[in-house]
Amino acid sequence: MQMCLLSAGVFEAAAAVQQPGNWAVGWILVLAAFVSGAMLGVGWHRKDFLGGYASFRRRVMRLGHIAFAALGLINVIFSLSPLPTPGTTAARLASICFIAGGVLMPTVCFLTGWRAAWRHAFVVPVLSLIAAVVLTLWGGLT
Repeated sequence: MQMCLLSAGVFEAAAAVQQPGNWAVGWILVLAAFVSGAMLGVGWHRKDFLGGYASFRRRVMRLGHIAFAALGLINVIFSLSPLPTPGTTAARLASICFIAGGVLMPTVCFLTGWRAAWRHAFVVPVLSLIAAVVLTLWGGLT
């Protein structure tokens, strides 16, 4: 009997997810934050790790680690939002843009930590995330 109640609760919760793709990608990004944080944490105690605490390389890689978590949670929040109405053009485009921004922002951060010239690519995830928010607002207000 208890298993039946649990299953019913899971199905009710799943019905609340408006954008399942964003829900899944969001939680994958949170997992990536934990894994990348653990990887960065291996050397945090060394004074010279990634060029030292204040180095550009170390700061941008820490930013990538935090971007995984923050943008993952934003994707999860969007997945639960009733607006914009699921299935509309605004919802579909916002969903794609949130996923793209959530994946590309930390990727560009880590690539920039590897080779500084990648910093020019930040325009892509930034524009994607701006578009996602504008589409979400537009779809929710119309």
